Amino acid sequence: MNYIVNSVFNSITYILPTGEEKDCYLVDCGDVEKVIEHGWHVKGVLLTHAHFDHIYGLNKLVDIFYDALIYTNEAGREGLMNPKRNFSRYHDEVEDFVFAFPERVVLIDDGDKIKIAEDMWAEVIATPGHAESCLSYKIGKYLFTGDSYIPGIKVYTSFPRSDKAAAEQSVNRLLQLQKECCLDIMPGHLVTE
Repeated sequence: MNYIVNSVFNSITYILPTGEEKDCYLVDCGDVEKVIEHGWHVKGVLLTHAHFDHIYGLNKLVDIFYDALIYTNEAGREGLMNPKRNFSRYHDEVEDFVFAFPERVVLIDDGDKIKIAEDMWAEVIATPGHAESCLSYKIGKYLFTGDSYIPGIKVYTSFPRSDKAAAEQSVNRLLQLQKECCLDIMPGHLVTE
């Protein structure tokens, strides 16, 4: 699995090759420079949620790859447009993040399927709790969970609009799916001991 550990909070950007030359989709978007320097052409980004550490590279990315689509739910779209909701307002070392290309956003919901490649689909799984915008994706043998489930780490639910009960239900749903389908968990942050 190709991935980049980003400079903000060790968030992870996953690279999903489509099989067409160097075309790819991303799961979340941080340090875009690393994607570009390896020659990837980004067709779209599947957002796990709209917190700053998972979205901060989007403006630069879409400025370079304007045909790229950004997939999220309604709460995610709101987060992309609001520095308080995406928490960039509270990072002293960065400017407020507002997504500059709202016309590139595609709204998705639980159960939707996104075609990544000829034989690869992303199944959307709503996993709210950590944030209202949380989505996970089942793609092949992988389950991309963002911050909805990070093995060995308790889901953080103390943000405004977090929901502890919903987070617990989401974790249970993801673990059941992992067990039933023998999936590898791909979390939203590098976990260091």
